[in-house]
Amino acid sequence: MACFRNLRSFVLATAVVLASATAFAAGNIKIAIDAEFGIPSSTSAQAVRNGAQVAVNEINAAGGVLGRKLEVIERDNRAVPARSLNNLRELAADPDVVAVMCARYTPVVVEMLPEIHRLKLPLLDPWAAGDSITGTDYRPSYVFRLSLRDSWALQVMMRHALKSGVRKVGILLPNTEWGRSSLKAAEKTAASDTHQEIVTAQWYNWGDPSLIERYQAVRKAGAEALILVANDREAVILVKEMAKLPKEERLPVVAHWGITGGQFFELSGPALNAVDLTVVQTYSFIGKTDPIAKRVLAGLKSVTGSDDPRKVVSPVGVAHAYDLVHLLAKAIRQARSTDRQAVRTALENLGAHQGLVRQLDKPFTDKRHDALSINEVFMARFADDGAIEPLLKTRR
Repeated sequence: MACFRNLRSFVLATAVVLASATAFAAGNIKIAIDAEFGIPSSTSAQAVRNGAQVAVNEINAAGGVLGRKLEVIERDNRAVPARSLNNLRELAADPDVVAVMCARYTPVVVEMLPEIHRLKLPLLDPWAAGDSITGTDYRPSYVFRLSLRDSWALQVMMRHALKSGVRKVGILLPNTEWGRSSLKAAEKTAASDTHQEIVTAQWYNWGDPSLIERYQAVRKAGAEALILVANDREAVILVKEMAKLPKEERLPVVAHWGITGGQFFELSGPALNAVDLTVVQTYSFIGKTDPIAKRVLAGLKSVTGSDDPRKVVSPVGVAHAYDLVHLLAKAIRQARSTDRQAVRTALENLGAHQGLVRQLDKPFTDKRHDALSINEVFMARFADDGAIEPLLKTRR
């Protein structure tokens, strides 16, 4: 009888081991990142990857999801919409891919939307800020954003200028969907909130070798500050050109956060010291002492080699991607499936979640696919060591 009991225990133990092995043999659940990895000096895609990987490492260490491990995979779209569309089709053909993340470029994400909805592939947005990304007519919508909106950014930027006594602003914008979205938001803010005058809106194209003529047009139109909507490349060009002007011709610059998605500080060099520049943000690791921030910084050390909050590169991309991966994992558990349509529905019906950026009482609903709010938006500066410091903590 004892021999029989031992045999039965052995059989049961073996069955448990085999069941576990079978669960993991099903393959990893893949979270894809389709982003601008190949653009020289860009750091936004890498930041999204770092934040996602920290979250995946935590989840896998706790046993994974549905008995399976999570895995981050990446595709480089180089900010070219056609490349992104090809990547999406390839990723959608892999049944283990449950969702795809984008990164910084609003024009690319806007071009992705029809294909995302045709493929019924959930898109998680940790960076791109165009209002139209979540303000679409797609029902059901497969796009879920935990990031900034241009309408919030421009409102905070123009309020910041107003607090400094600026009644007349000029705007410098890229001739893209991001620029058009930002101008619309600025005009709405000026009309209904700050009651400032937008004296001129000047447009530039990505790749332009100089911005000084458009900047001077802003200044000569009577602007008391410049609202800058730009990524790092164009911002570096402008800052270097402004630094060469007489001091009285250098307007304060209030910048959108695209400049923090690359090596703006490093490439601007000493010229940045000659320009009064502030930038909009939604999260900083600097000064954070809460358990989640400490845990993420420890996780970043294993991923990037550093846990210094002042050295986190493109911190908003890290923070937003981290929170989005945890929300996705919760949705998969709630759906009890990696079926993309079931996961999409679960994302709209999640309960409260304590995220890194903030407590989310109900991250998304069927009518709201933006998890954050204007309350998370603040202004910051680049400190002398390149850290992006919340404005009140800045000592420049």
